[in-house]
Amino acid sequence: MKNRKFKVRVHKKAKTERLCETAADVLDLLRIIRGHGDRTLFTYFDSDRSLHDITYSDFEEKVKALAAGLTDSGLAGKKIAVIGHTSPEWFVVYLAVLATGGVIIPLDRELEVSEISGFMKWVSADAIAYSDHFNEKFAEMIENHPTLRTFIPTEGEHEKEGPVLPLSVLIEEGRESIENGYDYPTEIDREKLAEMLFTSGTTGSSKCVMLSQKNVFSVASSAVQTVDFFPDDVTVSVLPVHHTYELAITLAEMIYGMHVCINDSLSHTLKNIKLFRPTALILVPLFVYTMHKRIWAEAKKKGRDNLLKIGIIASGTAKAAGVDVRRRVFSEVLDAFGGRLEKIICGGAPLDPLMIEAFENFGISIYEGYGITECSPLAAVTPYYARKYGSVGRAVPCCEVRIGNGEIGESGFIEGEIQVKGDNVMIGYFDNEEANEAAFTDDGWFCTGDMGLIDKDGYIFITGRKKSVIVLENGKNVFPEEIEEYLAEIPEIGECVVVGREAEDDKIELTAIVFPNKEELPEGADDEDALRIIEAKVTAINKRLPAFKRITKVEIRDTEFEKTTSKKIKRHLVK
Repeated sequence: MKNRKFKVRVHKKAKTERLCETAADVLDLLRIIRGHGDRTLFTYFDSDRSLHDITYSDFEEKVKALAAGLTDSGLAGKKIAVIGHTSPEWFVVYLAVLATGGVIIPLDRELEVSEISGFMKWVSADAIAYSDHFNEKFAEMIENHPTLRTFIPTEGEHEKEGPVLPLSVLIEEGRESIENGYDYPTEIDREKLAEMLFTSGTTGSSKCVMLSQKNVFSVASSAVQTVDFFPDDVTVSVLPVHHTYELAITLAEMIYGMHVCINDSLSHTLKNIKLFRPTALILVPLFVYTMHKRIWAEAKKKGRDNLLKIGIIASGTAKAAGVDVRRRVFSEVLDAFGGRLEKIICGGAPLDPLMIEAFENFGISIYEGYGITECSPLAAVTPYYARKYGSVGRAVPCCEVRIGNGEIGESGFIEGEIQVKGDNVMIGYFDNEEANEAAFTDDGWFCTGDMGLIDKDGYIFITGRKKSVIVLENGKNVFPEEIEEYLAEIPEIGECVVVGREAEDDKIELTAIVFPNKEELPEGADDEDALRIIEAKVTAINKRLPAFKRITKVEIRDTEFEKTTSKKIKRHLVK
């Protein structure tokens, strides 16, 4: 644990009154959505990149029509998967399945068809809704899958034929049913299975997480209670929609009544952020680092990097005197992100605390959160009114967090495994008794597999992954993420993973495997040049680390690390 995490200042701001409702289940959420009326919910691109809007009331009407159509087709209460890019239709399917008392199964759209087929067979799924990307890919499944009986294309023109039942047809039939008196069920069992999620985490082997509506909506409501968002905020949806982090925050945004703009491609992300002019973003650290590099690369290209540094010092001095001129001084920086960006919620992986300070200099506040799929996923978030840089904040209202199996560490606090108990904790893993037994303590707390500490104010600090810990020959534990935070400060390093290599005399060499940031290297530099430059800077970093945490070897790789769709490096694949 870096001592600086306890030395950084606490950034304070005034509290704002929380005026939004909370949702106990999907019926509650749909009631709230109806109340937002003609406010714009989604702005999205069609296949020709033309922009369209859908209001809250029109969206809810589609959800109700689909719920009616599913009911008339005998699909109410069934297990229905949904796969595809982020779209209003994706959310219509998600909420309509829940509204009928069914089980929704969000799938990663980057899965291979064989994996999709296997997962559907494993959980005995009844139907799958999918975007046009899968029309041809699912041809064989339509003919031969042992459990899927209904295939629901969500886009384009499709005929109702055999097991193919287009979304447009279901909605149209549902509208007729509403005219004949259909309404949502009067109540929902919040405790029963409502969502199934496949996750490999860092283990490389898939588990299926089972969530209830209590789990899902306790988290969405906790986000509403703790995050400094407002109905007039505008966001851009960037992360994969099947991921619980993006999904939970979008449900919270619906409760607020916010305007959500949908990014149509990772390659268009910065362009679309500038187009949609968001006031807030939901990101993982990789995007934050990319934005930061973009700011300084543009300044350097225009010969204004020194001026930018001077502006940071001057605006900081003015702010200390009670005058905030950041948004005026850095208007050119802010214009690159639409000019209105004020806040970023960042989660999914550790973020270097220096990034929080760097963006604060420009007038953009970053609030870290912490969670895991098994916690639906939110467990903690930084209080916007009192941030401790380097902390993921306090436990959210729907749960408690404790440190288990710990001992006093260098920080002066008990360090051990982070454990969670509350309404957000999953029902369990599907069809995996062994994993369920390992996941919970004898007194019912969920074991996250993450290591950390809780300070005297209840703030949680993550120190590393239990599964990624490197045990040295002297018995000392090294969490690679901790060292990787330091190495991320080196501009010539694009991506980095620290591993333990076996050396002579049974010693473990801490080795940094690096994918260089070629933009920061001298023109024409090859791998040998990159190695020499990076080794010199790693040597300087080592002087700031305890002897047992120092990097002894650097290896250069010529390709990026393989990542999950939420842009986490697949650490278990790094050799």
